[in-house]
Amino acid sequence: MRVRYNLTPELRLKLKQPLGTLIRGSFNETTHRFAEMVKKEQLPSIIAVGDTVSENLATNQILARLSIIDNKCMRKNIQPKPLGAEKTIHVKNPKGTITQEAIEAVHEALKDNRPTKIIVDGEEDLLALIAIINAPLDSFVLYGQPHEGIVIVKVTEEKKKEMSELLKAMEKGSKN
Repeated sequence: MRVRYNLTPELRLKLKQPLGTLIRGSFNETTHRFAEMVKKEQLPSIIAVGDTVSENLATNQILARLSIIDNKCMRKNIQPKPLGAEKTIHVKNPKGTITQEAIEAVHEALKDNRPTKIIVDGEEDLLALIAIINAPLDSFVLYGQPHEGIVIVKVTEEKKKEMSELLKAMEKGSKN
């Protein structure tokens, strides 16, 4: 397992801020509001990062092209839920890092047309950056903002560039 990027203390603070639009409310409220957005737009892909977001989409019959989970909620183990995935990939990705294995899994999953679930041994949060970079334009990447709601990132060239800059800053702290 090769660690490609390490989270620095400075970036940890920066990444506590939403990368996209924060929709405040309960899981039911935020998922309902997202479902309304989905009805209005033709999206190439929906990517969910996190167990609760992924489960709420599946419960509300919103099929994510990719769900990235670690079978934990707020760092506590949870019972895995079916998410409607046709393919499952297992990767290792320790807390505060992004491994080459995880990058390749996200890239592979987004090239495949089947709904895919990536199960992370470690932590999945930072893989939102990789998902944004690899997702088709106009896709939505969703993740939870603890105790606030969900964050929706519409994938644009500008967002991809912004995430690439964050990764460059993380690369300086990595152990190559």
